[in-house]
Amino acid sequence: MPSVAFYTLGCKVNFYDTEAIWQLFKNEGYEQVDFESTADVYLINTCTVTNTGDKKSRQIIRRAVRRNPDAVIAVTGCYAQTSPAEIMAIPGVDLVIGTQDREKILSFVDQIHADRKPVNAVRNIMKTREFEELDVPDFSERTRAFLKIQEGCNNFCTFCIIPWSRGLSRSRDPKSVIEQAKQLVASGYKEIVLTGIHTGGYGDDMENYRLTDLLWDLDKVDGLERIRISSIEASQIDDAMIDVLNRSTKMCRHLHIPLQAGENSVLKRMRRKYTTEEFAAKLKRIREAMPGVAITTDVIVGFPGETEEMFEQGYRFMEEVGFSEMHVFPYSKRTGTPAARMEDQVDEEVKNERVHKLIDLSERMQLQYSEQHVGAVLDIIPERDYKGAPGTGLVMGYSDNYLQVVFEGDESLVGKLCRVKITEAGVNESRGQLIRVLDETGLSNFGHAEALRA
Repeated sequence: MPSVAFYTLGCKVNFYDTEAIWQLFKNEGYEQVDFESTADVYLINTCTVTNTGDKKSRQIIRRAVRRNPDAVIAVTGCYAQTSPAEIMAIPGVDLVIGTQDREKILSFVDQIHADRKPVNAVRNIMKTREFEELDVPDFSERTRAFLKIQEGCNNFCTFCIIPWSRGLSRSRDPKSVIEQAKQLVASGYKEIVLTGIHTGGYGDDMENYRLTDLLWDLDKVDGLERIRISSIEASQIDDAMIDVLNRSTKMCRHLHIPLQAGENSVLKRMRRKYTTEEFAAKLKRIREAMPGVAITTDVIVGFPGETEEMFEQGYRFMEEVGFSEMHVFPYSKRTGTPAARMEDQVDEEVKNERVHKLIDLSERMQLQYSEQHVGAVLDIIPERDYKGAPGTGLVMGYSDNYLQVVFEGDESLVGKLCRVKITEAGVNESRGQLIRVLDETGLSNFGHAEALRA
């Protein structure tokens, strides 16, 4: 049996794509082995969101070549798409394929096995208008399934290279999405996470069909209990989206809405499509439509031209609107983007100091959000034994509003819907007490509308 090993860098979409590529290899009789083992094929799925991502990708490629010089070394992903010649110049690389045509990987591998001639299969991504259908019928996590519905981005933020590595926004056919969702539910998944490069842009390339239409169609899928959106822009939360959040019993009370900066002049230089006032107004409407919703966000610290005053203003804004968690990143130059050429680059030490301030704020807000739920009864779907260690007598899972909850139980609870009373709040995890396990007939009755008070 031929073997293949994978290494994935970067975002959740990359991990989804790797899973999809593994399905192609599995269907051809390949066995998957650890990346540190000897394999017949090594596939590295690269990231290019920062210059550091490029460097790490090159290191991993060279590690694979050293591991087995006779193996086929295949490289895909964003760095492969933007810099194929750079990767082809690394001795030992056999195939570079970018972020499209992944369904052809096996035929290229067979061709390389036959003649050992390197192949550069990268095409101009900007000319691609069709969504690449790559299904993932099964995931290592048995409770949440990821479903990729969209590819590419039309925003061209000044700090971001992604439109050049992923192309313009393309949406998956709605019938295909619904069919895949039904298959995942039939495989035992109760929660589906909709993902993409710019998930909220779903439908931008369609006539009279948007993300909200897809959400209502998914709402009708029998047996699907939770629908979670991986990320959505504030500018894409309109009246129709507010209505879905308010009326659908399957929508999770958790939205990840990237802010990136809390000061308007910085947002304008980033080429973001909202002001802080508009962002705050959207959050207010969401919270009215979906009480108790968890709103998480991304923040870039030290963007070119960000003064201390601008940072402090942003800090106050984030503190005022409140998030259940913030993912904080220091601004990192990405060669080829407008921001990398901007003047007034912020000193690294200053950036790091600001990052730590915002992480402290995030942890404080996380705890405040968690504390609101002490005494509440939430529905948790355990994903695994606590910290991945069987025999601890504890399991861990997420509520629909993305609280990570640990409670007493064994692996027989994994994947089942458990009603749990929250007894103790924490920054990264809360503790709870199992009240009961809902059987199949009880699933349709739990909803998410409000936490029940014990």
